[in-house]
Amino acid sequence: MKFLSAVTSPEPRSGAGNISRGYLALFATVIIWSLPSLFQFYLLRYYDVWAQNFYRYSVACIAIAPFVAFRVRRGGGPRLDFRAFLFCLIPAVPNVVHQITQTIALFYIGPGVYAIFTRSSVIMTALLALIFFPEERHILRQWQFQVGTLLGLLGAIGVFWFQPGANTGHVAIRGLLIAFIATTCWALYGVLVKRPSARLGSIRSFGLISFITSVLLFPLTCAFGNVATPIEVSWFVNLILAISAVTCITMAHVLYYVAIQEIGVALAQTLQLLCPLGAVALSAWIFGEHLTTAQLWSAAILLFGAFLAMRVKPVATTETAENL
Repeated sequence: MKFLSAVTSPEPRSGAGNISRGYLALFATVIIWSLPSLFQFYLLRYYDVWAQNFYRYSVACIAIAPFVAFRVRRGGGPRLDFRAFLFCLIPAVPNVVHQITQTIALFYIGPGVYAIFTRSSVIMTALLALIFFPEERHILRQWQFQVGTLLGLLGAIGVFWFQPGANTGHVAIRGLLIAFIATTCWALYGVLVKRPSARLGSIRSFGLISFITSVLLFPLTCAFGNVATPIEVSWFVNLILAISAVTCITMAHVLYYVAIQEIGVALAQTLQLLCPLGAVALSAWIFGEHLTTAQLWSAAILLFGAFLAMRVKPVATTETAENL
């Protein structure tokens, strides 16, 4: 509870305080979101695509439920009624598509390369933020954001383009298309989730979205996957799944909701360009996925672009995350 309370506050705060808390929450998600593709790549040996996503989100929903219940008992804030359900259903739909397609993409490309490729969502997110949220436009006009985003994308493309086998048919067009769909849906989710998190607060909104996502994934698992997988694999595999769910979904999403409220969608997405660096390093260590010299240079360009984007100074928003 102390951890969650540290990233939210019931009272209006100064702009500097908001931004500092936003950056702390964002950098925490950067570290955590270096891991999902590694967890998913490992779990594909034991869980099919559908069962893996259903059980990961179900565990995440259970993990957040006590905090949602605590918040509801304390009272105050919007109620979790049918209107709130519909409000959270909108971002939950692209979230379901993203979860499924990103896992399928790992059949075609390695976890490190996928983590880099998916960072191209910053362009789509920036464009969507420009359309939906006028308050974000001051960030999009700043040269640091524009140059940083461009360099980040060039670096991400370079890491993919120069991977061994990329030009010899090793990476199928189908895999690229699936990865692109996953990236587009993630960008759409990142934009659409801002309003529910502002209206309901980070804990309530994620609790409801994780529940809706699990409900939507269940019939897909029954139709295309194996619901009985947890009793057919070892306790260690199930433990890995539970750890990935609690850290990469529950903790990361709540922190990310706080970040986008404090520093905005466009900037929060751009700084996610740092995630692939950790993913690539861990993938090389665990799965033997190594980068070429050209890929390392591309990764350096990506990092510099992320640093430039970090230099943007967002204005303080009047929306604040709820107290837990």
